[in-house]
Amino acid sequence: MYAERVLSGMRPTGALHLGHYHGVLKNWVKLQHEYPCLFFVADWHALTTQYDNPQGIERSSMDMVIDWLAAGVDPNQATLFIQSKVPEHAELHLLMSMMTPLGWLERVPTYKDQQEKLAGKDLTTYGFLGYPLLMSADILIYRADKVPVGEDQIPHVEFTRELARRFNHMYGREPGFEDKAREAVKKLGSKKARLYEELRTGFVQNGDKEALEQGKALLNEIQHLSALDRERLFGYLEGSGKMILVEPGYLLTEESKMPGLDGQKMSKSYHNTITMRESEESVAKKVKSMPTDPARVRRHDPGEPTKCPVWQLHQVYSNEACKEWVQQGCRTAGIGCIECKQPVIDGILKEQVPMRERAQMYLDDPTLVKNIIADGCEKARELARETMRDVREAMGLEYH
Repeated sequence: MYAERVLSGMRPTGALHLGHYHGVLKNWVKLQHEYPCLFFVADWHALTTQYDNPQGIERSSMDMVIDWLAAGVDPNQATLFIQSKVPEHAELHLLMSMMTPLGWLERVPTYKDQQEKLAGKDLTTYGFLGYPLLMSADILIYRADKVPVGEDQIPHVEFTRELARRFNHMYGREPGFEDKAREAVKKLGSKKARLYEELRTGFVQNGDKEALEQGKALLNEIQHLSALDRERLFGYLEGSGKMILVEPGYLLTEESKMPGLDGQKMSKSYHNTITMRESEESVAKKVKSMPTDPARVRRHDPGEPTKCPVWQLHQVYSNEACKEWVQQGCRTAGIGCIECKQPVIDGILKEQVPMRERAQMYLDDPTLVKNIIADGCEKARELARETMRDVREAMGLEYH
C-alpha cells in the first residue's frame, strides 16, 4: 500500500543554470534509478510570490522541463507532471486548511525569511501564508515517504509530518476501529502477531521510536494482507487510527558546490549565472570577463588562487594536475589570468555537450514535451485520486 516513493518539485523560473544542475538535477538523475520518482512543476507555488505577474509561467514551465530532460531525467524512469494539472493537490490543501492551526503556519522559518527577502512585494496574502500547507499537500497526496531537501527545507518536512499525524489522529477513527485492528492482528500468524503486539506496546506505552520502525518494517514484509487491514495495522501500531496520510521522511541533498561568476552562490538574483544550454560563445565571454585576484594588476604580478572566483570553478571542473598547474602558475606569475580561465571554459562546454544534444529533439518537436507531461499528469492523478478517496471517506465527504 505504501511503497517507497520520492517526490520533488521546482518552481518554474525559466531556463535553469548550472547551480540547479549541480544542486538538484544530478541528484534526481541518480534517484530515478533507485526509487519510483515523481518530479513536478510547482506552478501554483510560483503564484504565491508572483500572483501579480503570472504571464510567463507557462513558457517558463516548458523551458524548465526541457532542462530536466537535458540533464538526463528520463520520462521512462520518472513521472514528470505539472501541479495545476492535478487538481487533487488543491482539494487536499483546502481540506487540510480546515484543521491546520494558524500558529503552525506562522512558525515556519521560511515565512519570515521570505517576507524580509522580498520586502518590495506585498506578501500579506492568504496564499503566501498557506504555501507550506500547499507544499505538504503536494507530498501527502502521493503518500511519498522520501523528499529530497536541502538543510534549510527540513522544517517543511517536519511540518508535513506533524500535519499527517494530526490528520490521522482526528479522522483515522473508523467505527469499531480497535476491534477491526485486533482481527487484523490475528491474520499475521501467532509468532508475528506476538512480535507486533510487543513492538506496539513499546511505542504506544514507552515512546520507543525504534520499536515503531521495527513494527513498520514487519508490516512491510507481510504480503498477504488486504490494503484496508494494512492501513489499520499501521494506524493501530501508532496508537492512532487508520493511517490515511503517510508521514514523509527526507533525503538530505548536499548543497550545490557550483559558485557563480562573481564567487557568490550561483543565483539569478545575483546575475552571476551560466544557463545549462547557454551558447559556447556566451560561456567563453562570461568566464573570460570574470574578476580575478585584485593583486594581479599586471601580467607579471603573482597572485593567490584562493582569493580568485575562477579558482572556485576549477574546484568543480579541473582535475588534480590542472589545479596544481593553476596554483603554481598563479603564485609565480608563470601563467596569465586568461590562460588560467581556459580549462574552466573547456570543462563547462564539455559538461554541456550531452545537455544540448538531449534538448535538441524536444526543441525540434515541442509536442514530445507536451506528451511526456500529459502522460505524467495522468499517472500522478491516478495516485492522487486514490488518496483523496480515502481522505474524503475519513472526513465524511464520500456521499454514497
